[in-house]
Amino acid sequence: MSTSVASPPPAATAAPAATQPLLPPSGTRNQEATLYIGNLDEKVTDKILRELMIQAGPVVHVHIPRDRITQVHQGFGFVEFQSEPDADYAIKIMMGVKVFGKPIKINKSSQDRRNLDVGAHLFIGNLAPDVDERLLAETFAMFGTLLTTPKVGRDPDTGASRGFGFVSYEAFENSDAAIEAMNGQYLCNKPISVAYAFKKDGKGERHGSPAERLLATQMRKTMQASLLASAKPGSAYNYNMPY
Repeated sequence: MSTSVASPPPAATAAPAATQPLLPPSGTRNQEATLYIGNLDEKVTDKILRELMIQAGPVVHVHIPRDRITQVHQGFGFVEFQSEPDADYAIKIMMGVKVFGKPIKINKSSQDRRNLDVGAHLFIGNLAPDVDERLLAETFAMFGTLLTTPKVGRDPDTGASRGFGFVSYEAFENSDAAIEAMNGQYLCNKPISVAYAFKKDGKGERHGSPAERLLATQMRKTMQASLLASAKPGSAYNYNMPY
């Protein structure tokens, strides 16, 4: 599929916006009409994503989550359409469209978080005080697609780092590579520890077990089959920015 996007003129740097929710409260939004849009280029903004998606149908809300400090997004966003048929149509005609040279990935948001969260969660320990979410993202994104923005454990009163953080990947291949390459390596002059995080059920078991990996493989196959079924084979779409 060949498409092109004309680069918009540089925009003036704005002050960081206040933190906003991923989407309107779940009780007020139509989750079945909400799409997860992945593999977004760093130059894609909420406005660009909206102007692309309204060509498939009426759009209610668009949001690309950004780091509250750096305002850098991690390559994914959410679009809520007016109706579920509009969202389904967007999946069919927009899947694989290239924006700034990168083919976007689309799936129903209500399904996507369950499908993508395979359990490839890492605990990063012994962090230097000046290691923030952006540095973690820049360091660990080289090993694969991050599922969410990395988190640094912080004191709720002062906001100071507590010396640990969490990184989540879409696949165990990525998290395995990160552990192998980064465990014991220096980050801001301190050797960090990288290992699978403990599960939240409190039983002392870490993520990355054979059972979890098998389930992840099955989930990935199911998701790929679903995406292939929803895409139009051989379709082409040219998106030119209206700037």
